[in-house]
Amino acid sequence: QPVEATDDAFWDQFWADTATSVQDVFALVPAAEIRAVREESPSNLATLCYKAVEKLVQGAESGCHTEKERQIVLNCCRLLTRILPYIFEDPDWRGFFWSTVPGAGRGGGDEDDENARPLAESLLLAVTDLLFCPDFTVQSHRRSTVDTAEDIHSIDSCEYIWEAGVGFAHSPQPNYIHDLNRTELLKLLLTCFSEAMYLPPSSDSSNTNPWVQFFCSTENRHALPLFTSLLNVVCAYDPVGYGIPYNHLLFSDYREPLVEEAAQVLIVTLDYDSSTSSSPTVDGTTTGTAMDDVDPPGPDNLFVNYLSRIHREEDFQFILKGVARLLSNPLVQTYLPNSAKKIQFHQELLVLFWKLCDFNKKFLFFVLKSSDVLDILVPILYFLNDARADQSRVGLMHIGVFILLLLSGERNFGVRLNKPYSVRVPMDIPVFTGTHADLLIIVFHKIITSGHQRLQPLFDCLLTIVVNVSPYLKSLSMVAANKLLHLLEAFSTTWFLFSAVQNHHLVFFLLEVFNNIIQYQFDGNSNLVYAVIRKRNVFHQLANLPTDSQSIQKGLQRKKKSPEPISRTNSQDGVSMEGSRPAAPAEPGTLKTSLVATPGIDKLTEKSQVSEDGTMRSLEPEASQLSPEGNPPTALSDGEPWSGEASHSRRDRRRLSSASSSGQWTPTPDWVMSWKSKLPLQTIMRLLQVLVPQVEKICIDKGLTDESEILKFLQHGTLVGLLPVPHPILIRKYQANSGTAMWFRTYMWGVIYLRNVDPPIWYDTDVKLFEIQRV
Repeated sequence: QPVEATDDAFWDQFWADTATSVQDVFALVPAAEIRAVREESPSNLATLCYKAVEKLVQGAESGCHTEKERQIVLNCCRLLTRILPYIFEDPDWRGFFWSTVPGAGRGGGDEDDENARPLAESLLLAVTDLLFCPDFTVQSHRRSTVDTAEDIHSIDSCEYIWEAGVGFAHSPQPNYIHDLNRTELLKLLLTCFSEAMYLPPSSDSSNTNPWVQFFCSTENRHALPLFTSLLNVVCAYDPVGYGIPYNHLLFSDYREPLVEEAAQVLIVTLDYDSSTSSSPTVDGTTTGTAMDDVDPPGPDNLFVNYLSRIHREEDFQFILKGVARLLSNPLVQTYLPNSAKKIQFHQELLVLFWKLCDFNKKFLFFVLKSSDVLDILVPILYFLNDARADQSRVGLMHIGVFILLLLSGERNFGVRLNKPYSVRVPMDIPVFTGTHADLLIIVFHKIITSGHQRLQPLFDCLLTIVVNVSPYLKSLSMVAANKLLHLLEAFSTTWFLFSAVQNHHLVFFLLEVFNNIIQYQFDGNSNLVYAVIRKRNVFHQLANLPTDSQSIQKGLQRKKKSPEPISRTNSQDGVSMEGSRPAAPAEPGTLKTSLVATPGIDKLTEKSQVSEDGTMRSLEPEASQLSPEGNPPTALSDGEPWSGEASHSRRDRRRLSSASSSGQWTPTPDWVMSWKSKLPLQTIMRLLQVLVPQVEKICIDKGLTDESEILKFLQHGTLVGLLPVPHPILIRKYQANSGTAMWFRTYMWGVIYLRNVDPPIWYDTDVKLFEIQRV
């Protein structure tokens, strides 16, 4: 039966109970019961939600001075966390929280309903007030407790920021009760924001989340201190256990759940499509600090706004050190296994780092200004290498590669990679001596040759990163040089070139890498030059690639015999590093969430040309076609995106290749000719023409079979005046687009869904943003 809203005795039993935990609430209120009430007595569910919000509002008004009030607030908080997903999964209920409840429980209708707030707004405002509630979630600043309880509406919450860091110098005394209470309130916030999970992914990324929109608007008077608290709590966290091994086994770390929750709430509030807004700081050219702008940059979302305006060096340093410390945590190998606590929220941290670089270009330039960027690079390469065989971690692979693509668009990143790599993080890769550039190339080679099939869409991105940094690489090790040539060998086999419409792009990328190094960094790169000379037949075969139908068919026949995606033979892998474990596939039955397709590399990046003085200018797509003959921009511009989204290039493709009746694409002589004629082989052919006879002569004269002599000769050789005029350096810079914005939204909510298992907030509800799959 419907229960009257005024029947307090009935409703109070839901939150009066003293000893409950959020786990108890989930056990006591089963999903089936919530759905039954929703279908059979909707008025009771409405009243329950309304009453629970009312209790939170009352708690926020009064300041929660008694233990009883705090208990009621926490219980209402847990109850709403339990119920909200079931409200969201039913389209008829979704608007419920945005309606006003006419005169309910307010003593008849003496209040003007016109001014009543929607339930959602009352709920969000109450939660934000409660997050700065003295003696409940923050330390009280009052000495005596007699009658001088602080009025929650008069306090300046900026004095109660939770942790020192950006914009706040004082680090409050840690208090684990406050941390637990904050964690419960943040869990409720995250649940409010999770309405996004119940809407299918749409290409229109402008549909903003009304909960986030209101929460991050000027209506929230705590927006600034809350943003700062969340950011500082995450970046100041040090999980190592205060330097004492095994400390985390003796003391439970009540800070970690708060940090995880804070990181998740933070990235959700920053879910914002920057490609649709024109914010003045996007190209980093604005002079002065962003704070001076009369017009705040871009969005009404205050969290995005604040993030884009951070500008003090010490704030950047604090954020970068914090993120780097947390990302490196899983790599911390000590002599005592399990002596340091391993954190699990590296995916949230990577999303946060991405948002920082994407929304705040000054931060991006700060990161690249010193070799600190390598403290972010090494953990990312570690995660990429570790997750390469695991189907459930495809999302992690993508975000790692996206971040490296973003960084590689800046010259400084390539320059930083020349720093010798001495940290020996145990990784399942061949042992080598060299720089961070060698590490990057070796890990990328490993991903391409021994990752699982679903990583193929990332090959374009991986090689684009290598192209972007190649003009700045002073000296590659022999191991890395051989890896690059092995990739070229694998990608230039006829069956690979002829078996898919975009495969030849990979060869163009690799040739561009060799050209950049030979033209701009010949002097230090005798290892690469030697490897090119040894594998010269690969280049000759490419130059003489057959284009007649018969040869094309023969090339494709070969594929049927060797289903292996890329031969792993003759890649002389050598011994893996000591202490490393091979990358393992996912355990069968592991849950994973589906992801939307990412845009093709041509949508993901735009070409920029580097001028003599090192500045970049963006190339209009038309202009790029006019580059000097023989050095066309790679055939990417006319390519088809991996993810198969429709693009104009499809129609051109249809002309060049015959589509058979089944809709299968088949290569034709015209199609092969169309790109073969553009292969940028001139520089390499000239190099081989000059150096091969000289190297052969040395070998005959001295009866040499020893590499070191040849390398010594190549080190002192020069090709000045012998090579074609150097081509301009082309960099493909990441550009914001709604495709990646939607990808980030599905990825981020997928991570949050899978990581919140205790209690399982969204488990078994009808989520629409992604599918939950088992490996």
